[in-house]
Amino acid sequence: MELSEANIIEALRPVEDPELHRSIVDLGMVRSVTIDGSVVAVGIDLTVPGCPLKAEIERRVTEAVQVLDGVGSVNVNLGVMTDEQRAELRQQLHGDPGSTAGSGEAHGHAEGRAIPFADPDSRTRVILVASGKGGVGKSSVTTNLAVALAARPGVTGRVAVVDADVWGFSIPRMLGISQDPTVIDEMIVPPQAHGVSAISMGFFVDEAQPVIWRGPMLHKALEQFLTDVYWDEPDYLLVDLPPGTGDIALSLAQFLPTAELIVVTTPQPAAQKVAQRAAYMARKVRIAVAGVVENMSWFTGDDGKRYELFGEGGGARLAAELDVPLLAQVPLVPELRVGGDDGAPVATDDSTEIGSVFAELARRIDEDMAPTKRYRSELKVM
Repeated sequence: MELSEANIIEALRPVEDPELHRSIVDLGMVRSVTIDGSVVAVGIDLTVPGCPLKAEIERRVTEAVQVLDGVGSVNVNLGVMTDEQRAELRQQLHGDPGSTAGSGEAHGHAEGRAIPFADPDSRTRVILVASGKGGVGKSSVTTNLAVALAARPGVTGRVAVVDADVWGFSIPRMLGISQDPTVIDEMIVPPQAHGVSAISMGFFVDEAQPVIWRGPMLHKALEQFLTDVYWDEPDYLLVDLPPGTGDIALSLAQFLPTAELIVVTTPQPAAQKVAQRAAYMARKVRIAVAGVVENMSWFTGDDGKRYELFGEGGGARLAAELDVPLLAQVPLVPELRVGGDDGAPVATDDSTEIGSVFAELARRIDEDMAPTKRYRSELKVM
């Protein structure tokens, strides 16, 4: 086949932008193709200046063209989209912010845009992770469950996390994300790690800076996390809730009416009783409680014996009181703490004791607890 611009464009069509997961051809990133004998030059317009993944895009383009018959070498010339091109791209991916009715008053770019996960036809399964109190490992459970779900067959790369703990944000560190979100014409593209996309207040304030906000500001910030961010309809959206049953939990119940709640507790009665309140709050606002995860269930010593440092049975008792399943018992292992501090989630290796626990938790949620009810906008109760 003779080399032509048309067959080079077709060769580039499967190449995806690593952040947007769309063909660079469909996104309008291919600026030009020139052929000089066996030398092919491809002009690519990056979405933003200083794109952190430009080397990866250049590699993908080179490899896609290099395999064509008659190609001796490939030169990739990188440029940057104009403001007009970025506006068109945002419109293509995210729509017009004024084209749909929102779920409430919002500010900035969110104004007028509906929360996609609140749509009855949304295919995304939303799971809120709550504990009622701090210090029980809720964020560790959220992080590792997200990574384990992303590794499930047919789900890989289709998991997102909203770090709704705006005061004690920790998800970016635990996932090992150091890259800031990319902003394309006010559309926020969340960074990824281990197949998980995440957004957090930690991307927008210094780690040592306290977030001192009242309820209305929290409400609007969460709404923008759900509307301004380009989530691309993931299979799962996990929301790491802050401790307590206050403004954020109530806002998310309003924003995400079809969400499910997983309650994280430890075996001790004090944690169990507080977690119970979080579950009762969820039911008051008509959020289904899907199950209980017991963290820090035991420690296995060098002698092979299990030591129940925080007591035993709290998770099972809570699950029985709520009439929901005990989904998992997570052992107390140093690797879980180290992985959270170093950005190396233990769920990336399901051959370990702790990794297999999260793999089984993800399997239960993805297979055994797959929803049987389908929400359809055309089905309405009169």
